[in-house]
Amino acid sequence: MSEDYGLFGPGSVTWKVMGEPVQMVGGFRALILQALHPPSMWGTAQNSELMDPRAAWSRLGRTIEFVRVRTYGTLDEVERVGRRVRRIHSKLTGYHPVTGEIFRIDEPENLLWVHMGEVDSYLDIALRAGVPLTPEEADAFVDEQRRSGAVVGLDPADIPASVAEMRAYYAEMRPKIYACKEAKQGLRRLYNPAVPRRMLPLKLAAPSIATLVVATLPRWARRMYGLPATPLEDLWATTTLKALYRGTQVVPEQWRYSPDARRARRLSREGDAGLAAAS
Repeated sequence: MSEDYGLFGPGSVTWKVMGEPVQMVGGFRALILQALHPPSMWGTAQNSELMDPRAAWSRLGRTIEFVRVRTYGTLDEVERVGRRVRRIHSKLTGYHPVTGEIFRIDEPENLLWVHMGEVDSYLDIALRAGVPLTPEEADAFVDEQRRSGAVVGLDPADIPASVAEMRAYYAEMRPKIYACKEAKQGLRRLYNPAVPRRMLPLKLAAPSIATLVVATLPRWARRMYGLPATPLEDLWATTTLKALYRGTQVVPEQWRYSPDARRARRLSREGDAGLAAAS
């Protein structure tokens, strides 16, 4: 009986990209990029503890766990967390603060925007940090992530399947997005997060991390937040990401990677070795 690797498995670009420690920056970048879609931001702020500093850390922890299970969990585990997320979203609505219009949280446009914010962020950080990816692998990552979109209720056929399609999607969406009040509040909180006392060092490091996260955003996104948007920030962010990635490479794997990522790397190496032996 074959092992259940979940949505991806050995040889997938997703396993190659997602386990790198530098993706902490990608996760925060996704949140700040996702916040530029007002309905998504309003719906989140109106239905969660996002704007409550005392509960924000626990919510972030649940999001990290969802991404972990979706990336490395078995099919049953992925279906279980996906079913929970879909059930919660199906019961929630948001409202436009000016018009009062009511909308569903799980409208496809909202779900797709959040999904693409993750895909674009994780891929962008990997490429700029120097994770070795060919253009074909970059396309494969976007394509593989359509499976992740299906977990939250999207039709994979409606999700961009390549880097070119992802760029076209963002070009289409840009006239519809901007930094609403709640998005700007979230950005400010990134610089001064509420964290448990035992994690005080993270709070002290937050301004530096936030500065890097913001600098990795596309220039058009930084302009929407009213932030500097020149090639200088791009160069600094890319140089810093490369230094972080190279710095982690000298750390032994047992400390560098999470248990899930270590297992994924071992299985991928074994799969590569098997293919080489068979050829």
